[in-house]
Amino acid sequence: MSLANSFRLVLSPPHPAGHPFIAGGSAAFVLGLLTSDWLAWIGGAFVLFCLYFFRDPTRVTPTKPGLLIAPADGKVVMVGSAVPPAELNLGPNPRPRVAIFLSVLDVHVNRMPADGTVTRIAYRHGKFLNASLDKASVDNERNAIAMRLTNGEEIAVVQIAGLIARRILCDVHEGDAVKAGSRFGIIRFGSRTDLYLPEGCAPLVSVGQTMIGGETVIADLTAARP
Repeated sequence: MSLANSFRLVLSPPHPAGHPFIAGGSAAFVLGLLTSDWLAWIGGAFVLFCLYFFRDPTRVTPTKPGLLIAPADGKVVMVGSAVPPAELNLGPNPRPRVAIFLSVLDVHVNRMPADGTVTRIAYRHGKFLNASLDKASVDNERNAIAMRLTNGEEIAVVQIAGLIARRILCDVHEGDAVKAGSRFGIIRFGSRTDLYLPEGCAPLVSVGQTMIGGETVIADLTAARP
């Protein structure tokens, strides 16, 4: 990434979910200037952290039909087969799954992986284990979204809370028509996002690969399948 692009990423406007935190930190900073240096330092540092964490950069999403795009920034920690969350009613058969871990340094805005319609949203309370662990997909608090694509196939995107994440935000509703790359939520602070592909679809990414939400191609539904 060029230096100019790095600056644009860091200086991206914050997601609306960060506005209350930035306002609170700013108030602490101003109060600290009037009463206490240490409060000003803490308030200022908190504002800078929130501006960085909640940054919401513009992304250029590939437009070729049939592509599934990364729903989040971060590192791929698992590529394999798994049964989608039962609450989505997508059946008992394992599907290809790509799990993306978002560290506190990654952009945390979630984006839709494809054009389609949201058919079901199910929130489930749970634990706050390290999101990079496999059992986090079963035990952790999560928000699961099922989608029907324009070709009739179904996929699922699951927002999973992490070790210090305590709030999952989802801005779409059942019945909404969505576009690939469009923003649909955010998780505070550190988390995981899983993408369940249609059966027989081969992921094009591998463990350890870095994802750019809204840009990196995870799979091509038009490719030959077994």
